[in-house]
Parts: sequence; structure tokens; C-alpha cells
Amino acid sequence: MTQTNLTIFHPTVFVLLGIPGLEAYHTWLSIPLCLMYIAAVLGNSVLIVVIITERNLHEPMYFFLSMLAVTDILLSTTTVPKALAIFWLHAHHIAFDACVTQVFFVHTMFVGESAILSAMAFDRFVAVCAPLRYTTVLTWPTVGRIALAILTRSFCIIFPVIFLLKRLPFCRTNIIPHSYCEHIGVARLACADITVNIWYGFSVPIVTVILDVILITVSYSLILRAVFRLPSQDARHKALSTCGSHLCVILMFYVPSFFTLLSHRFGHNIPRHVHILLANLYVVVPPMLNPIVYGIKTNQIREGVVHWLFDVKTWWCAAPLG
Repeated sequence: MTQTNLTIFHPTVFVLLGIPGLEAYHTWLSIPLCLMYIAAVLGNSVLIVVIITERNLHEPMYFFLSMLAVTDILLSTTTVPKALAIFWLHAHHIAFDACVTQVFFVHTMFVGESAILSAMAFDRFVAVCAPLRYTTVLTWPTVGRIALAILTRSFCIIFPVIFLLKRLPFCRTNIIPHSYCEHIGVARLACADITVNIWYGFSVPIVTVILDVILITVSYSLILRAVFRLPSQDARHKALSTCGSHLCVILMFYVPSFFTLLSHRFGHNIPRHVHILLANLYVVVPPMLNPIVYGIKTNQIREGVVHWLFDVKTWWCAAPLG
């Protein structure tokens, strides 16, 4: 089970406890978690299919939205199936390499989603503040470069975490009081100085996300200024409605994330199981709600979903029964 090097060993597996303190409720907690996960995967999958198949949705805004949907699916799929395996099958063991892989994807998806939201804010800024230049500023080559920059930035920021964890010797315990692996939680099991892990794990991703928040704030400040200068109330309402769904998604992403961060830093009186429960909800609730919000708030997507469902029904009825 272990590889020994003098008094230091590296466990081949870690043991995930799930939600410590709520073991008796694991089965009951798994039911809403499973339903939300299914809703998140189905909702985002339908959103991606609709954006691909509906030609009127082949615009930069919806391209970024499809990237957001893919990120949401990956984020929830990286964590929820393992949590359900713990709750249902008592499959608490996870290989060391699988744990590190989970750490990489969880944090990469978080940083990537933040970057996608900032790109969507820039898209809305150009659409509202410079509508006549929209097609010349956000050309498809430019959108492709933005997408590549998002992927590259997310990968480069989180990739060093793999080496920061691999270098650590583990000689205390292999028990992780969580339902999935995250960087600092794994690093704290090491019997070595983890100052670099703590500084890098908190400062670099957080500074990156804060820069995204600043970009989003500036973009929407300029958007609101431009909107309230419009002479027509109908024009103001139309401009605000195009940004409403994006603002809802931004709030659903950043408010829980900053609450979780601040509660970990200052909420020492909050029970551990509350932190872990919130962490599980964070990786599934926003991905579940995002396609619902865009489906309700955006007419083009709502019409696209109806058209796609009609095509599916037509195909199903026309298919031979034999």
C-alpha cells in the first residue's frame, strides 16, 4: 500500500470520508445531489446541442456560453460521481494520482469559468457600448484567440499545483475529511513545509479571479453608464435584458465562491460539515442553474430549445418502430 523511503512514505491511496459528521445522512443527501447533477449535465448538454445546431446562435456570445456549459459539465462530473460513490457504495478510496488529477480539474475549471465570465462581460460591453463595431472587434479569429488564451491561462496557473503536491512526503495520515480532493486539503496531510503550497494555492488563483472580477465590474459600469444615456426606455430595457442573464450567472458563481473562501478564512466557528456541504453544493448548483437562467432570460435560446425539441419529436415520430 505504501512506498517507503526511510521514515517517509507516500500512500498509494487516500481515503475520502465524504461529509464528516453527517455520515448518517449520506444516503439522503445523495438523492438531491444526484438529481441536481443529472439536471446540470442534461441542461448544459441541451444548451450545447442547441447552440451548435441553431444557426442564429452562431455568435460570439453563444460560443462563450457553450464554453461555460462545457466547463460546468466538467466541474460537476469531476466531483459529484465520486461523492455519490462514497455515499452509496462506501467507495472511500481514491488513488494518489487520481486525487491529484481531481485537484487539477477542479481548480482549472474554477479559474477557467472565471475567465469565461470575464470574456462574456467584454462581449456584452462591446455589444452595448459599441454596437456598430461589434462584428469588426469580435471577429471569429479574435474569439478563437480569446478562447485559446482562456484555456492556456487556466492550464498554466493550475499545472504547477501537480508538482507542488507530488514533491510532498506524506507520513501522517491518508484520510481526507472531504468528499473530493482539493489542493490545500491534500497538502495539509504532508509531513513537510507546505508554505509554498499555501501561498501559491491561495494567492495565484485568487489574484487571477480578482482581476477577472475587476474586468467584469469595469465592463458593467461602462455598460450601465451607456444604457442610462439611451434616450428611449424601450432601448434601455432591451439593453438591460440582454445583460440580465449574464449578471445572474456572475452572481451565482462569485457570491458562493467568495463566501466559501471567507468562511474558510474567518469562519472558524462554522462546523466542518457545513464547509464541505457548501463545497459540494457549489460544484453542482451553479452548473444546474446556469442553463435554466439563460433559457428563461434569453429569447433566442428559449426559441432554439423549442425548435430543437420539435425536431427531436419529428424525428422520433418518423423513425421506424421495427
